[in-house]
Amino acid sequence: MRADRLVATLLFLQSRGRVTAAEVAEELEISVATARRDLEALSTAGIPVYPQPGRGGGWSLVGGARTDLSGLTSTEAQALFLLVGPAAAVAPEAKAALRKLVAALPRTFREDAAAAASAVVIDSARWGDPVTPRPELVARLQNAVVRRLRVRFSYASKGKPAQRRVVDPWGLVDKDDSWYLIAGTERGRRTFRVDRISGAEVTDEPASRPAEFDLDAAWREVVARVEDGQRACTAVVRVPARLVSVLRRQFGQHCVVVEERDGVATVRVSAPAPVMVAQHLAGWGAGLEVVESDAVRAELARIGRELAGLYG
Repeated sequence: MRADRLVATLLFLQSRGRVTAAEVAEELEISVATARRDLEALSTAGIPVYPQPGRGGGWSLVGGARTDLSGLTSTEAQALFLLVGPAAAVAPEAKAALRKLVAALPRTFREDAAAAASAVVIDSARWGDPVTPRPELVARLQNAVVRRLRVRFSYASKGKPAQRRVVDPWGLVDKDDSWYLIAGTERGRRTFRVDRISGAEVTDEPASRPAEFDLDAAWREVVARVEDGQRACTAVVRVPARLVSVLRRQFGQHCVVVEERDGVATVRVSAPAPVMVAQHLAGWGAGLEVVESDAVRAELARIGRELAGLYG
C-alpha cells in the first residue's frame, strides 16, 4: 500500500537525515524507481524533503535527523496526511498507522492533520465517463475542507443554468479522475461535481461539519443511489471475447462477463434506460447479439429502421 511506504520512507529519512533512493529501495524492499517516485511525491506535496545532486548526495529532510513527527510544521503535516489519508479507507493497517501518527504530532496540529487524513476518498471504479484531468480547484477545496472554511461558488447542474452557492465543504472524492465535493447546504448534504464548479472562493466564515460525519460512508450512499439509477435497464449480449474490453470502456463497471466459451463472451450490461443501452450497442451492428431484453431489442430495431430510412 503506497500510504504505508510514504510514511515508512519519511520515518527512514528522519532516522538517517540523508538517504539515496537505492537505500530506501533496499530498506523497504521496493524498486529504486518506486523509491524515487515516493521521495518525489513527498517533496511535491510540501514535506521538507529535497534532493541533493552530485557525489555524496541523496535526499535530505530539512532540519536534520529526527525520530518523531514533532518537527513537522502544521502545513507539512497536512500535506503528509492528504497523501496517506485516502488509503486508510481501504487498508486497516494504514488507518492504524494514521492514528499513531496523529498522536505523535504536537497537540495544536492534531485536528488539522486528522481533518486532512479524512478530506479525500479515492474510488477507482468507473461510471463509464471519459477520464478527465484533475481540476486545479481540487487543492483549493482540500484546503477549505481541512481548515473548515465555507466556500462560495457557481454551480451548473446538468441541463440547468449556473446558480451561486455557499456550502460547508465536508470532503472530496476522486472517482476515477472525476472529482466530487460532498458538502453541507441549507437543504442538507449535497454532492457537487468539481468540473461544474466555477468562480470558487474560500471565505473566512467557519464551516459547520457534523461530528459523526464519515466521508467514506457518505460516498457509499451516493454510489448506491447512482448505481440503482444506472442499473434500471439490463441486457444480456453475446460478443466476441476479444472485444469485451471495448464494451467495458463503454459501460464502465456496468459491464459484467457472465460466461466465456470458445471465444464468445456472454456479457450483462446496464444503463438507466433501454434507449441508452441500445445507443451504446447500435454502433456494433451485427458484431454482437442481444439475447435478453425485449425493450433493448425494440430500441435497436427502431434505430435500425431510422438509419435505413435515412441512408437507404
